[in-house]
Amino acid sequence: NPGCRIVETYSGVLNSIGLQNSGVDHFVAQELSAFSFAGRPIIVNIAFETLDDLVETVEVLKGSALKISALELNVSCPNVTRGGMTWGIHPESLESAVTAARRAWNGILWVKLSPQAPSVGEFAELSQGCGAEAVVVGNTWLGMAIDNERERPFFENVFAGLSGPAVFPLALRAVWEAAGAVEIPVIGCGGISRPQDALSMILAGASAVEVGTALFVDSRLPASICRELERHLREKGLSSVGDLVGRARR
Repeated sequence: NPGCRIVETYSGVLNSIGLQNSGVDHFVAQELSAFSFAGRPIIVNIAFETLDDLVETVEVLKGSALKISALELNVSCPNVTRGGMTWGIHPESLESAVTAARRAWNGILWVKLSPQAPSVGEFAELSQGCGAEAVVVGNTWLGMAIDNERERPFFENVFAGLSGPAVFPLALRAVWEAAGAVEIPVIGCGGISRPQDALSMILAGASAVEVGTALFVDSRLPASICRELERHLREKGLSSVGDLVGRARR
């Protein structure tokens, strides 16, 4: 997106980046191989404006020489004018997108849901019914900022996606709702800034977590999360993280 794209808040970040990328052909030809060095599963997040865009993107990814472990279908980006969360806030649109992705992609399919959806639990259940193997809950919350000197919104699109610690309690509630609605794994995402936050997400029902904004502050947070999970397992006499998933619900 043009103009100002990031504004810090008291407890998070507003962003209106707009899904900037070089396109799927360039990504597969020039960038994807750079991720192979770590020897870890590669999960590709895909965005689209039309169903034809979606299918064409999937076909290009299927031609990659590198194994892609899963596709994460992005139906939740709040700061683009076409596509993004417009696919994820109406059940009919979500159903058509997930169904098209499922038909085009034979591998594992995740759906990244929008917290702006009327019911995260119902939309998670709909995704499961259309063939998703996991749902990611969720993306950023809509917010805005005003430039008081200009007396105008900071962002050209007016609204932007809020992430960071401020949204964690909201994201935790959404994970709880989704985990209670589906049998497939829920990936917790939103506001995780401390190891304890990741543990809370897992106890609420997340099988795994994603971390974003906090990495701007602490690039070692993933390692700290692993240590916290190991400590908690020892303290509770449990053997694996799987034993913690949804433990707060029992």
